[in-house]
Amino acid sequence: MTMIEPMKRIALLCLLLLTIATPVKAGELNLSVAASLKEVINELSVRYTAKHPATVFIKNFGPSGTLAGQIENGAPVDLFIAANNQWMDYLKEKNLVDGANIKMLAWNSLVFAGTTTKKAASMNDLLKLDKIAIGSPKSVPAGEYAMTAMTNAGINKQLAGKLVMAKDVRECLMYAELGEVDGGFVYRTDAMLAQKAKLLFVVPQKLYPRVTYPMALTLKAAHNEEAKAFLLFLQGSEAKLTLSKYGFKLK
Repeated sequence: MTMIEPMKRIALLCLLLLTIATPVKAGELNLSVAASLKEVINELSVRYTAKHPATVFIKNFGPSGTLAGQIENGAPVDLFIAANNQWMDYLKEKNLVDGANIKMLAWNSLVFAGTTTKKAASMNDLLKLDKIAIGSPKSVPAGEYAMTAMTNAGINKQLAGKLVMAKDVRECLMYAELGEVDGGFVYRTDAMLAQKAKLLFVVPQKLYPRVTYPMALTLKAAHNEEAKAFLLFLQGSEAKLTLSKYGFKLK
């Protein structure tokens, strides 16, 4: 017998013990959701649990690009809700989500919010500001929408040195709330939650693609009845009323 064989046995035993020690719980649903949906998904999960007490939610909120990367790297996710089509399409191409059953949860709009006393009533007024918060366009859909809007408005080069990058749209709002920047690009629903920052102007829709929230089960959860039931719940009247309450658009 070689030394390799006992080592293989030990490795197999460790793996078996780890599996026994950390069983997958029946009724446990892992959600990876765009940061801007945090409040609404928290409320909806509580409402769902009230009717299905055996269901336990494990929620991960963050920038859609980061969440998609985690799923690609094997994170145990059952349901993914992005803040643009790009990252959902990315996982669909990788065959990591149930592409045939992608549903649209809601829509949103991009705004500029802050505490500045300077005039900031249009895209061109941004040229007079000193610091502007924006989500990192490489992973944060709100940042990508904002960069597209600035580019189409023809002011992206003039603003390049004024941009303060944030890890997600909620960090943009935090910078605006604290006055660390003159204002930040956030969603209308984020601005509604602000305590100090005011909605200064709505970014013209013609400057950027419409903000979408596609949702889909991951391929590994496509046949999970509990995951499918929650996905169906998110398409129902109770979920729509809650989304409307938080300012999301349903069409």
